[in-house]
Amino acid sequence: MLIIKLKYHFLFYLIIFSCFTYAQNTVSGSIIDVKTNKEISGVDIFINNNNNPALTTTNGIFNVQSDSIIYKLKFLRKNYALQSIDIDSLNTKNLLVKLSPEKVSNIEEVVIHNEKPKYKNKKENPAYAIMQEVWKRKRNNGLDKFNTYSYKEYEKIQFDANNLDSTFMKKKIFNKLDFIFDYADSTASGKIGLPIFLNEAVYENYGKNKPEKRNKRLLVAQKTSGFQDNQIVTLTAKNLYRDINIYDNTLNYFDIGFPSPAGQTGFSTYDYNLIDTISIRGENAYKIRYQPKRTEVLAFQGYLYIDTDNYAVLGATLKSTKKINVNFINGISTELEYDNPDENTFLPKKFVTEIEMTPFSKKKTAKSILAKRSVDYSEYVFDKPLENKVFIRKEEEYDDKFVDRDDAYWVKARPDSLSKTEQGVYDMLDKLQQTPKFNRIVKLYETLGSGYYNITKGIDLGPIFSIYGKNEIEGDRIRIGARSYFTRNDPWRVQFYTAYGFKDHQVKYGAEGRFMFNRVNRFTIGGGNRRDIIQLGVQLTTDDGIMSRSFASSTIFARGENTSLSSVNQTNLFTSIEPWKNIQIRIDGTVQSIKSADPENFNLTYYQGNYLRKTVNDSHVTISLIARPGAKFSQTGIDRYEHGTLAPTIVLKYTRGLEGLFNADFNYNKLQFLFYKPVLIGSWGKTLINFEAGKNFNTVPLALQNVIPGNQSYSLVGNTFAQLNYYEFVADTYTTLHLEHHFNGKILSFIPLIKKLKLREIAFIRGAYGTLSDPSKAINVEGFKYSAPSEHIYYEYGFGFENIGFGNLRIFRIDFNWRGNYLDRPDISRFGVKVGFQVGF
Repeated sequence: MLIIKLKYHFLFYLIIFSCFTYAQNTVSGSIIDVKTNKEISGVDIFINNNNNPALTTTNGIFNVQSDSIIYKLKFLRKNYALQSIDIDSLNTKNLLVKLSPEKVSNIEEVVIHNEKPKYKNKKENPAYAIMQEVWKRKRNNGLDKFNTYSYKEYEKIQFDANNLDSTFMKKKIFNKLDFIFDYADSTASGKIGLPIFLNEAVYENYGKNKPEKRNKRLLVAQKTSGFQDNQIVTLTAKNLYRDINIYDNTLNYFDIGFPSPAGQTGFSTYDYNLIDTISIRGENAYKIRYQPKRTEVLAFQGYLYIDTDNYAVLGATLKSTKKINVNFINGISTELEYDNPDENTFLPKKFVTEIEMTPFSKKKTAKSILAKRSVDYSEYVFDKPLENKVFIRKEEEYDDKFVDRDDAYWVKARPDSLSKTEQGVYDMLDKLQQTPKFNRIVKLYETLGSGYYNITKGIDLGPIFSIYGKNEIEGDRIRIGARSYFTRNDPWRVQFYTAYGFKDHQVKYGAEGRFMFNRVNRFTIGGGNRRDIIQLGVQLTTDDGIMSRSFASSTIFARGENTSLSSVNQTNLFTSIEPWKNIQIRIDGTVQSIKSADPENFNLTYYQGNYLRKTVNDSHVTISLIARPGAKFSQTGIDRYEHGTLAPTIVLKYTRGLEGLFNADFNYNKLQFLFYKPVLIGSWGKTLINFEAGKNFNTVPLALQNVIPGNQSYSLVGNTFAQLNYYEFVADTYTTLHLEHHFNGKILSFIPLIKKLKLREIAFIRGAYGTLSDPSKAINVEGFKYSAPSEHIYYEYGFGFENIGFGNLRIFRIDFNWRGNYLDRPDISRFGVKVGFQVGF
């Protein structure tokens, strides 16, 4: 009896629910002119946010039905303004819709062209008049106007192997892997596309603008096909994309600036052509085609869809030109959709970006990876009170299982169901995970990306790129290291290395352990010890990390002899915490002894009272405040992998030397500041700004002094002075500024023949100013050798070329450096060439 009753109860509720949903799946009514009260025919009726009309009326009466719940209807007819009505269970029958005659545009006349016309000036172009209205009414993101807001964000990232053919599929590499082609799909070109990676994520976004500005983007669900534990693949996927705003003058792709077709500077880059008026989601829109005036520049081509009534951007398509000059990229295309709740604001609706990547060829037929990201924004809620606890980070949010969801959840969470090929990705990758050959391929890729080779569960060897080095003291140097590694989110890490020099026949080592207690505030402790040969003075704002290695003590090719190396025995204990997001406070306690690694050629002897000392004993405590506003990270463990952003780095450090503690020789106080920021300068490229300043308030010997960093190697090293020798300038007080601008080929694209090389030009200037007190000179036995750039600001300047290579593999860079002053010093280099790898877009 109980089972029978339950069945009837279920049937009863099912009938009630069906009646309710049917009521909102069917809407009927009539349409009239608001002035004449006469019925209107020929009206397009759109359901919810569909772009295609569900019905075009033949008289004034309408009845529309849908398989899903109807929550909005839009009514559109030529010469009438768009009417939008929200639907609920109370207004599904006998709905009376009143349409008003369309407003007369303040653009007096619009002439539509299907072909590219020629105008004497931009003011003759009707598209210019439309774009002027867009700029005049430039909209801001609507989230900024409400006291509080929340919305849902669904993100899908998919990688497909593109342009495959039967010959490629028969290669030996696919022996025992040929089952993957059962999941392939034919493309329009007749080639084969094979899905190889799929990542879905759902975020809940919360924000508050008053009384204080706060926001939170919470990852609530994530599903990844086969690469959950491979940080390199997942990071690559996330790192390809940036947030863009079509109204900005510059759009950020790969941290490279592209001129926006809707920006106020657009007419300097693009030709515009008004070609049609169409309906976009039930709203009349101008369709404007744009294309770059010069195909060699970094720019897009495509269409803008501008509302004919209020000049809002309803949508846009952006497609790169055939001559796009970006490493590893064959093409980019983006489709944008916006909602416009009022005349001043917009809300993102849907963004879809496709990036075609290949390491070698620019040809259309080249085998490539097609990376597609789609983001749907929905469920906007405004001015609903949000408690402060919503914005508080919680421990459970950082647990790996926090984002695990079952299949039923994903069916509801997806705006659109997965295609057959997308569904197959999960099955295919599950099978591949059980194939040893595939795992070996993934392991090779991860080794090259991370620099570590996994030898067994929990142990990685590396970094593999630091195995060999060479310097004057050690001669040929071999370094072998290892680390613990179980998962990408390990809360602890142990690392060590040992090295041997074949000239000095000495064994060196370093070891460090770190443990993170809390993933929310990243409260961490750690410590370690090392005995090694190090080149001091190649960095101003240094850290006390045990595992860091100076480039200068491992240089294979360098100008002149470098014997200014130090033998360091260092022990470090530290603790750090992030009390606020991307704001870190770190405290280091360091005990070290420093002496010259080659006393005959590099003298670190100093006076202490009436005694000469060869070894500096130092104990100090350092408090560091490190801010990275806007930085984004993928993992939550002890090691995080940062996404590419234009986030600045701000560091403020105070160091206190403690005389007598563990036989330390000096009391001293040091204050240091660092600011680094990449800045996009419109279509003219990107400027890198690095400013540092510091002061030693007490007299200390050379081993503890500030050294203006030189670079005697022939390789590129950031934030060093290319034409300075090591220890050429030493300062109690210093300021340095490095400015480096990347033009992205803007200038060279005007030069015939040269532009075919697709080189990108760089210009830079560096300066340093400082002072060194007489007591600081006198404390060192050879203090007379050292001075600061106090007479004039020392400067260097030069230019370079990047993007050197072939096809899409353009990873080489060459710089030409000139020394600007202090030219009367002995053993200086007035001009130098630096070369190196620069892997990036």
